[in-house]
Amino acid sequence: MRLTIEGMSCNHCKMRVENSLKALKGVKGAEVDLETGVATISTTEEIDDSLLKEAVEDAGYSLKGIER
Repeated sequence: MRLTIEGMSCNHCKMRVENSLKALKGVKGAEVDLETGVATISTTEEIDDSLLKEAVEDAGYSLKGIER
């Protein structure tokens, strides 16, 4: 699954988003590409879009899109 995220500018941003996503139940991995603003996550179960949005926003950024 790929998430388009707005507002990240440095490695600290990258780590905040990755850690926030990895904390969600069912997420087994998360990797952010700062250049493209895309987080790629792998999951063990279906995760509701609202939970993904909340995790990104809690880290301080905006979720602009989800591609499954």
